[in-house]
Amino acid sequence: MLPHLTATAYLTPLREGGSLPGLVEADDLGTYVVKFTGAGQGPRALVAEIVVGRLGQELGVRVPDLALIDVDPEIGRREPDQEVQDLVTASAGLNLAMDFLPGSIGYDRSFEVPVADASAVVWLDAFVANVDRSRRNTNLLIWHRSLWAIDHGACLRFHHSWGDPRRFAESAYDYGDHVLGGLGRPRDVHERLAARVTPELVASVLAEVPDAWLVPDATRPDPQAPPDAASARERYAEFLLARLAAADRWLP
Repeated sequence: MLPHLTATAYLTPLREGGSLPGLVEADDLGTYVVKFTGAGQGPRALVAEIVVGRLGQELGVRVPDLALIDVDPEIGRREPDQEVQDLVTASAGLNLAMDFLPGSIGYDRSFEVPVADASAVVWLDAFVANVDRSRRNTNLLIWHRSLWAIDHGACLRFHHSWGDPRRFAESAYDYGDHVLGGLGRPRDVHERLAARVTPELVASVLAEVPDAWLVPDATRPDPQAPPDAASARERYAEFLLARLAAADRWLP
């Protein structure tokens, strides 16, 4: 299961993304990028971060270590930006932390990525329908001369409007807009990676998501949404495994 931390200090907001994550120190003396439940995307984005991030790690994609982190609103009181104070207050309780990679830089095409690494990232993104890995916004970092994938909150779009799993499973993927689309060869790695995405792996990854982030959103009623956390995990597994079974529809 994911480590459970407590935030001890809010260091600075990170304004590169729309969700306004923050750099936070935790009780293990580590520094983390925290994504908050009170951000505009809500807990569903954090569910996607865990599911896709953990799947990526299991498939050999470098993803920063994840943890659950308790946030007390008091740690944001000294931040002069009222927007940050409001966000931290709205996110009291459990949030998502990602290991901070000090000295990392954003990926650009001048960095030579091994084809195997690029292929794994592109395959994962196609599998989970990631629409946020473009040339405009790569969501890739270079750290210690290796490629790291971050920011997976835009994946798994089906959980914003539950419906027929086949519609998600059989949807095509736009490789032309992917920053690694011309380098990665997802068909070459499909057999190897798909064999790892077993029902047992999917279930173990979903077990790491807090129940509170899986219950229906009362502010956005959806009659098709699973009624409780256990049902939600079953639905996520159904959608993901259906997507895997329909690979010929989304592989290039």
